[in-house]
Amino acid sequence: MPWLLPIIAYLVGSIPFGVLIANSKGIDITRHGSGNPGATNVFRVVGKSFGISCLLLDFLKGFLPVVLSANLLRVAGESPLVSLPFLWGLAGELPGDKQFFAHTIQVVTALAAIMGHNYSIFLRGKGGKGIATSAGVLVALSPMVLLGALLVFVVTFYFSRYVSLGSIIGVLSIPALLHLTDRLQHVDGDKTQPTLWEAGTWNKPLMVFSLIAAGLAVWRHRSNIKRILAGTEDRLSARTPGTEPPTPEDSHPKDEDHAS
Repeated sequence: MPWLLPIIAYLVGSIPFGVLIANSKGIDITRHGSGNPGATNVFRVVGKSFGISCLLLDFLKGFLPVVLSANLLRVAGESPLVSLPFLWGLAGELPGDKQFFAHTIQVVTALAAIMGHNYSIFLRGKGGKGIATSAGVLVALSPMVLLGALLVFVVTFYFSRYVSLGSIIGVLSIPALLHLTDRLQHVDGDKTQPTLWEAGTWNKPLMVFSLIAAGLAVWRHRSNIKRILAGTEDRLSARTPGTEPPTPEDSHPKDEDHAS
């Protein structure tokens, strides 16, 4: 049963909400605007409310599978591990080996949701860059780390005006932010007790997840990186008047894999 959760997460992540929303209005989103099925292109081509709906649904593709895995997964007949999707809530509740197993199932489920978005079975292996879906996953796994990554994105974007660069630096900051959080997070919230790192109870599977997710995001942004180095990547300030500004899940209009 536990290993069915990643399969379900992949199938949920594969649902191309941008394509479905646009199709409901008789539009093939991959042939209009930037050509990508992400929320920004849906926003521009189909309409504001449809774009916001797409963004929310792509976010939920990452959030819901991880929350469900946290609440449905049972280890050796135990009650659901946590009532809320905060993995540190597992500390001290289960023996170390069961903690590790539970954490591993959750992060594999998280990765499966992102992979589904990036390489959708319903789009013949095509998809987006997984930024919105990754944000949903991270809210479920570690909300404070997501806030830190968003701050990094905003600062990078403010100074560079590159949405793609902000997205790349933001996801690359996640492993470091997780490490810092573990360094500061005290066992049972008691500041007289050692931090999770010092106690050796920090979430190793979550750290591995963050490294893989960051690597995936950089790989999916490889064409943007080439354009940034060549000086040909679009900046927000250079967009066509009257168009809506791009969001992190839609970094460039002509990416070969339809970014979202």
